[in-house]
Amino acid sequence: MRPSWVEVDLDAIRHNVGAISRLVAPAAFCAVVKADGYGHGDVPVAEAALDAGASWLAVATVTEGMRLREAGIDAPVLLLSEATPADVPAIIHHHLTPTVYSTSFVDALAAAGTPLAVHIKLDTGMHRVGTDAKSAHELFERVTAHPTLTVGGLWTHFPSAEDEPDFTSDQTKQLREFAAQHPGDHLVHAANSAGALLHPDARFDMVRVGLVMYGCYPSPQCREVVDLRPAMRVVSEVVHLRRLPAGARPAYGRIRPLPRESTVATVPIGYADGVTRRLATVGGEVLIGGRRRPLAGVVTMDQIVVDMGDDPVSHGDEVVLLGTQGEAHIDADEWADRLGSVSWEILCTFGPRLPRRYRG
Repeated sequence: MRPSWVEVDLDAIRHNVGAISRLVAPAAFCAVVKADGYGHGDVPVAEAALDAGASWLAVATVTEGMRLREAGIDAPVLLLSEATPADVPAIIHHHLTPTVYSTSFVDALAAAGTPLAVHIKLDTGMHRVGTDAKSAHELFERVTAHPTLTVGGLWTHFPSAEDEPDFTSDQTKQLREFAAQHPGDHLVHAANSAGALLHPDARFDMVRVGLVMYGCYPSPQCREVVDLRPAMRVVSEVVHLRRLPAGARPAYGRIRPLPRESTVATVPIGYADGVTRRLATVGGEVLIGGRRRPLAGVVTMDQIVVDMGDDPVSHGDEVVLLGTQGEAHIDADEWADRLGSVSWEILCTFGPRLPRRYRG
């Protein structure tokens, strides 16, 4: 077996859910487990989150919702985007909660003749999906006009809750006003991870938490609000060693000469697994022996090479790309800063060639 894997600490997930749940109470906790639980594994994460107090789950696609149901999970599952009319039978069969923002999809759900509670999504400023305020009034009436449909929720999404407080407050106000105009026995929800931590007035009846559940922070100020534990550790092993002279240029492109005679360790993980090729050109490092070690050449499809200098290293030594080893730590935020990306993308990058191993 190739000695490279993603290690997921489910106790860290439980800790994060518990800490955030206490912070946002009495708002309910909706655990966002789309994109295979941000690369952590949707079913194990969902089970851990529910065990720690989450009452809802959220996914992006019908297929993702079906995976949860097929695993025996019976908690409410919200579809974050409007599905297609062809998906209606699967939505009904698997008891998924659809989001709506078009009359055509509302009519498709109604045509099935099965009682359904839908969540109406308002576009309050992100301008990706959702319905504007005027159309939302009409959509609300369209839903309630169908005898089999009820409004189970009203919601919106924040594009910049971590760094635009005034814009986020305006979005919150829009949703609050719309909900006041349409009272009823339905959930109102808006806050994503940053919204839940930084905007108490946006917590409403429920918060939808993704990134912070996995132990990453949307912004530096979020670190001051709650103590989180990263749940992901990306691990491999040393499989080959070479002693090379100063000036040798390992890997494709021969982009960098070794500054001195060094031991170079080969590690069987590469960009086909999610280790971005450009990491070597922006100062990427890994942990071996509890210390940071620089990459000695470009990331290749299946392997990386690491400059160990004169430090001792052996075949089978653990290599940590993300996570903690001894006192040293590399997190997704560091990769994101180096690569001009975001931690969300980094977590989702590690692909199926890396098996998931679960602790806790």
